[in-house]
Amino acid sequence: MTVTALEEKTQKTPDGPAPAYRVACDVGGTFTDICILDDRTGRMHVAKVATTPDPIEGVLQGIAAGGVALKDMVLFSHGTTLATNALITRKFPPAVMVTTQGFRDVIEIRRGTRNDLWDTYAEMAGPYIRRRDRLTINERVDYAGKILAGIDEAEARALAAVIRKRKVATVAVCFVNAFANPANEERMRDILMEELPGVAVSLSSEILPEIFEHERFSTTVANAVLAPVVGSYGKGLAERMRAGGYDEDVLLLHSGGGVMTAKTAEKFAARLAASGIAAGAIASRHVAQLAGYENSIGLDMGGTSTDVSLCDRGNLRITKDWHVEYGYPICFPSIEVLTIGAGGGSLAWMDDAGSLRNGPQSAGSNPGPACYDRGGKNPTNCDANVVLGRLGGKLAGGSVKLDRALAEEAIRKGVAEPLGLSLTEAASAVIKVANANMADAVRLISIRRGYDPRDFALVAFGGAGPLHGAALAKDLSIPTVLIPPNPGVTSALGCLLVDIKHDVTTMFLGNAAEVDPAIVEKTFQSLEAEGRERLENEGVPEDRMLFQRFIDMRYLGQWRSLAVPVSAPIASLDEAIAIFHEEHGREHNYSQTDAPVEVYRLTVSATGLTPKAEFAKFELKKTTPVPVGHREVVFDESPDPILTPLYNRDELPAGTVITGPAVIDQLDSTTIVPPGVTAEVDAWLTIIMKIPLAG
Repeated sequence: MTVTALEEKTQKTPDGPAPAYRVACDVGGTFTDICILDDRTGRMHVAKVATTPDPIEGVLQGIAAGGVALKDMVLFSHGTTLATNALITRKFPPAVMVTTQGFRDVIEIRRGTRNDLWDTYAEMAGPYIRRRDRLTINERVDYAGKILAGIDEAEARALAAVIRKRKVATVAVCFVNAFANPANEERMRDILMEELPGVAVSLSSEILPEIFEHERFSTTVANAVLAPVVGSYGKGLAERMRAGGYDEDVLLLHSGGGVMTAKTAEKFAARLAASGIAAGAIASRHVAQLAGYENSIGLDMGGTSTDVSLCDRGNLRITKDWHVEYGYPICFPSIEVLTIGAGGGSLAWMDDAGSLRNGPQSAGSNPGPACYDRGGKNPTNCDANVVLGRLGGKLAGGSVKLDRALAEEAIRKGVAEPLGLSLTEAASAVIKVANANMADAVRLISIRRGYDPRDFALVAFGGAGPLHGAALAKDLSIPTVLIPPNPGVTSALGCLLVDIKHDVTTMFLGNAAEVDPAIVEKTFQSLEAEGRERLENEGVPEDRMLFQRFIDMRYLGQWRSLAVPVSAPIASLDEAIAIFHEEHGREHNYSQTDAPVEVYRLTVSATGLTPKAEFAKFELKKTTPVPVGHREVVFDESPDPILTPLYNRDELPAGTVITGPAVIDQLDSTTIVPPGVTAEVDAWLTIIMKIPLAG
């Protein structure tokens, strides 16, 4: 669907505004979340259904549960863990890698590093393609791109015959210096497509044209094994939705924070390997900006893990060094999100030294926390919150019952008795350890990157985030906590807020003080032409295209680089060099303004701007709400239970002000307002908590 088609479809009819819904979907391992925005009113409602073995079925069930007909949808945007799960479980079709003779083991040798430096006995996961399926051919290109040995036609066709016998669905072509000259890879692709019609082929020179062969090979292999998975899923979903009356494109969220059509996603399948967590980061930035905060830290705490992201001056941090499994990097640009094993179902346990730990092990959804009464016996964060009264007797609008007696038994046997603590002290200790783990994660993504968390607002979402947000903010001296209107489905909301986006990159090595700006400008123009072609293929008109330029720089002799934004046209690199020194000082706490700077890579971010949804804004009415009940709750501020008012969030209009202590319940989450904290509902129905800080 072109952006102009979207505008045309939302026009009024003679009988009034036609039904027009923007629908976003986030498919997780346990639940499929749906956000539905009515373009006529700007109001949003949500739906939540169990994820099905066939994810497409769950998506369609979720849309139906939201009460929307497929024919009335003008936009469908989709985040998914499909690619991530395929890599974790190794459930993808057989694949073959074709590489330069002598380089078949690059992806197995890796970088020789370990996830845990001190555990020399830990087994690394094997490569995504077995050694017997990594085939070699005699070709060679030197470092400057000169072809020393071309493709021998007979050898290449004989190799294709071997691949045919193995009945593979996808091939990764990874030649050692293809980044400098892709001719040999491209000829190998042409032969494979002639000999093996229907087989997907990924070229390293197209997927990641960069110098480091391990990172380039690894990213290409991940892309190759995921291409059939993503392709069949995208095609199947589009066909099912088309049969139901939706005749526009299915848009898939990728790791860089944009969307692609299902057809484009098949070619760059590995970009979907961080799809789900990117959506949450995008949504947290949007919530913060609506509330007036350009600096924000997103805290997405679910049942098993917590994802932490950072937005500085309206810009989400981007990384090009990430992985699903350690040792196998995927180097597409991705929103930087730090994930730790801390969630509502994380287990509290005692280590060999008798110290209390929390996570990363989780009770999962089956059997779940002890209080679910599904057979779980070990204490979890959820059980601790029940014991402390922060959670009541039910979750998800009553669909999940919580048994306090079972929670108390788990905390007593697992924590209180081993440590000689009272039940309340033990439950408080469990939560404090969990909060400490999450606070450390926030420090890693902020202080370690040169940012002061006190300059940011904390956006707490996910099913469990609002339970812990205020306590975390106090630990980190963050003055403001934002709770989105629907915390449990906020990640799905992120899928409604993105543009079509492609990142086009090329190597460009040279001393920044000596490179010819005219050549840099010409290279950028070439990259923009490729980006423009991709956007045109997705139906984006010229007036909706935006191109942003970045130069990756590093000090001469360094390995890692920093991306510096630059303006067009390029007449000099002096400003870019000055920005690089400044950013290096912030990121690494030092800079050397007299040291030579090297240009490493040029990147163009090609964006197709889509018409943005307009959310309903409500009139502020200063009201003091009436509690729906009271419950004794233990807070960090006091060891004794406090009789605390309970509120239903659906009954809190814009302008409502609550002074803690308070507990605010809703369908998808529970918000804790500690004593002394003021919570106000803004015009966008976001709860803004002001945290009193010492000093």
